[in-house]
Amino acid sequence: MISAVEGMARHLQSIVGWHRGLVAVLLGGFAVLALPPVYLVPALFVSFTGLVWLIDGSATKRDAFFAGWWFGFGHFVCGLYWITNALLVDAAQYGILAPFAVAGLSLGFALFPALAAMAAFRAPQGFGRVVILALSWAVMEWVRGTILTGFSWNLIATAFAFSPLWIQSVSVIGSYGLSLVVVFLAALPSTLSSGERAHDGGIRARFTPVLFGLVVFGLLIGGGAVRLGQTPIISEPAAFPKTRLRIVQANIDQRLKWQRNLGRAHFEKYLRLTHSPGPVPGQAPDVVIWPETAVPFTLNGSDRQIRTLMMGVPKNGLLITGAVRTTPPGIKPFRVRNSLVALNAKGIIATYDKHHLVPFGEYVPLGRYLPLNKITAGRTDFTAGPGPRTLSLPGLAPFSPLVCYEAIFPGRVTASSDLSGPRPRWLLNVTNDAWFGRSSGPYQHLAAARMRAVEEGLPMVRAANTGISAVYDAYGHLLGSLPLGVGGVLDVALPPSLAQRTIFSKTGNISFAILLALVLLFYRMQLRIYRPV
Repeated sequence: MISAVEGMARHLQSIVGWHRGLVAVLLGGFAVLALPPVYLVPALFVSFTGLVWLIDGSATKRDAFFAGWWFGFGHFVCGLYWITNALLVDAAQYGILAPFAVAGLSLGFALFPALAAMAAFRAPQGFGRVVILALSWAVMEWVRGTILTGFSWNLIATAFAFSPLWIQSVSVIGSYGLSLVVVFLAALPSTLSSGERAHDGGIRARFTPVLFGLVVFGLLIGGGAVRLGQTPIISEPAAFPKTRLRIVQANIDQRLKWQRNLGRAHFEKYLRLTHSPGPVPGQAPDVVIWPETAVPFTLNGSDRQIRTLMMGVPKNGLLITGAVRTTPPGIKPFRVRNSLVALNAKGIIATYDKHHLVPFGEYVPLGRYLPLNKITAGRTDFTAGPGPRTLSLPGLAPFSPLVCYEAIFPGRVTASSDLSGPRPRWLLNVTNDAWFGRSSGPYQHLAAARMRAVEEGLPMVRAANTGISAVYDAYGHLLGSLPLGVGGVLDVALPPSLAQRTIFSKTGNISFAILLALVLLFYRMQLRIYRPV
């Protein structure tokens, strides 16, 4: 076995020229099979072990940088290919940009794996290199999710999101911390060919890092089992009894969504689904939830619009819907907002404006200088809201609204200021994933939402136009869902939140920083035990 592993390692280390770049691209792309919706986790071991061997075969840090860059390019091209679907919605205007957009974004995002590979090159070959690669990869994921507008999509940690058992650790270390652990485990087989020896020598030392990895994996899964096996201590105040939710998934094609002659039909479809019979005859839901931009007209505050929208309010209940809002006629400056609107029988009672806008989708960065229009309908850029908020509505537990991809950012899904109101009891994500088409995009988006539920110890309620609408409890268990590309309603009781806040919900990504410090300390200690020969 060892000789076969060493043979594969020597082969990868000896590849030069464009063949080396091609192998790196293939390895990076292969790793995507471990992400939603395939979840072929063993692909990570092949990909990251191969990446380490490419780094081992690098003569200079420049070689290591480009090995990581091409690996990242393959990884992001295969993971973000669905972006082409968004550009093909209006193919006449944006179709020509599709291949360039995916390639350009992937080349840019590949900088982060490249820097991680270069950092790993500076570490001693073997176990130390694996540790530094895992640490650097996780740090670069955090940077990617933070700088400029941030884009923490397809974190490696989501490879474990197929089961709540595998992701309970994010309640402590967050998704970036779990990414560190996942890359560490996936790259460990590379040490079987590293030629490392402990002070006492012998082939046993080659298996020591792998055995250590098995211990780490056992703690990860064992800890998850213990957490899930405990008697659920959950919070359900008497002030907020079981709330009956109805999530409406109208499944309206993005190409048809904003056609003026179809607006009435779209609205009637939402009303028909909203008022369709529920699981208990004669019992209306307490809260009806429509997805992002479900309202087929822009809200400008007119009484007529509000009365029309109130047709979706259930008896003695609430309607929460996504809508495009504009400033009232005659008010300057003119603003457009991607909003969440809550109504009862008296009218609009609360609004939330999306604050984390999608570059080029909802606004054009440096639009004054770039001759481009945003992809969404209308020429006016959207205006960002002030930030995360907690909404408190009559008879409903307070919640944190998240519009579209605001749910993908670890540690940034709830308001951090006490001035914003009480701590939310649940998370509400309204989204329109029709832009992604029938691709891996909606599954990747859904996995991120599941991670946020476990991190925060809060239920996640998700309403998506074309799917996947779903409800997760505070441990990440799936309580109900509607499949991609199917219209319908999901009736479910609002799950309670945990009585005790998770460590991550209290510390945010500070817990990830503490993990980094501990890993660095561990790395320094290991340098005294393992060394290349």
